[in-house]
Amino acid sequence: MQLSVLDRAHKQTGDSDQAALKRTIAHAREVEELGFRRFFVAEHHGVPGIPGSQPALLAQAVAHATSSIRVGTAGIMLTNHPPLVVAEQIGLLTSLYPGRVDVGTGNSVGFTRPVRAALRQGEPAEAKARYDDDLAELRAHLLGDAAVTSRPRPTGELSIFVLAGFRSIALAARHGMGVIVAGPSLLDDTAHPHHPGLAHYRSEFRDRGLGSQPRAMIALDIAVAETEDAARDLLLPQHVAGVLSRRTGEFGALPTLDEIRRMDLSEREKRRVKDSLATAVYGTPHQVGKRLREIAAYAGVDEIVVTGAMSDTEGRRRSEQLLAEVCS
Repeated sequence: MQLSVLDRAHKQTGDSDQAALKRTIAHAREVEELGFRRFFVAEHHGVPGIPGSQPALLAQAVAHATSSIRVGTAGIMLTNHPPLVVAEQIGLLTSLYPGRVDVGTGNSVGFTRPVRAALRQGEPAEAKARYDDDLAELRAHLLGDAAVTSRPRPTGELSIFVLAGFRSIALAARHGMGVIVAGPSLLDDTAHPHHPGLAHYRSEFRDRGLGSQPRAMIALDIAVAETEDAARDLLLPQHVAGVLSRRTGEFGALPTLDEIRRMDLSEREKRRVKDSLATAVYGTPHQVGKRLREIAAYAGVDEIVVTGAMSDTEGRRRSEQLLAEVCS
């Protein structure tokens, strides 16, 4: 089983934006040494705890700091950028780092109304409704079929993925792009023999010039430690921060465990944290290895993107080392 990583450039308590970004680049070097296949970065705007706002720029910095690991975006939001601009970013990255670039695209909108206004997204439903047309336009630019020829031209075989819920899975199949699936549906392997969305993707996939075969990965919050409780504690800061963002309206820096213990979470918030953690995979090496093999078989994939930000940097390093050993 192959492993990749998505690093959203989360800040930890007391971090500057610069410190978080430098830690992301150092993280890429670490997982490259462990043999991970790809390193993805994300796009967030106006989020106090996540300074990673420009994935193409951050991906370039990561590629420059590493030598062999594939580098990508997960993703560039087509709700924020004209497809021509995204095609130009892809052309630039593939020209500078041929054979090492993967581009994931998405259609998320800004977390708050002021962010959406600053990005000129318009109404969220309208922005999302353009995604099909945006993907078609992006494909045309990449293949040289658009009215405007993007420069620089992409170099080598293109590796384009759609970050997918069920509707986006169908779009990925229609446009002949790869797909990265995340979310609770991946854990529903007791209800169906195969993941329904990915089965649909494979049956409906059409070659549109970006690859002749379906290409799928799955993404999960994953933590490995010597005990199940220790692994859960590694993921707890991100999930607590996510729940708190519903109260405060913003996603802040990842808290430490000591800070979490001092928090006065309501019973409702505690339930939300528990429900959120239920979508993750954590435990001992044996527990996690067994569960990941089950999920991978259900999804029909041989590559997993590891997500889940951690405020315990040493714990994260140990988790990824154990995970690499389990999946080797």
